[in-house]
Amino acid sequence: QVQLVESGGGLVQPGGSLRLSCAASGFTFSAYTMSWYRQAPGKERELVARITSTGGSTNYADSVKGRFTISRDNAKKTSYLQMNSLKPEDTAAYYCNARNIGRFYWGQGTQVTVSS
Repeated sequence: QVQLVESGGGLVQPGGSLRLSCAASGFTFSAYTMSWYRQAPGKERELVARITSTGGSTNYADSVKGRFTISRDNAKKTSYLQMNSLKPEDTAAYYCNARNIGRFYWGQGTQVTVSS
């Protein structure tokens, strides 16, 4: 059974940091590109960051470049999103995604709220 379980969300003040984790099971994690998406109320889901299966390449949305870092540990079957210098506009539900040819999996999401 494929599972992606996100954790690490919560309430943080502007300028603060959070680290999200995505624990995977039920598929060959090391063969999948991992991504983090987010969706704010009333807005479409958007790509935040992506990392290739080996971790050799990453890309980021312009809005988070220099503040967020995506990483992965294939031995632990876990992807991470380190979020620094958080802004109120980063408030959203954050979703983990795993992608390979013909396969596409989603986690259930974790809420991040940036507010004073």
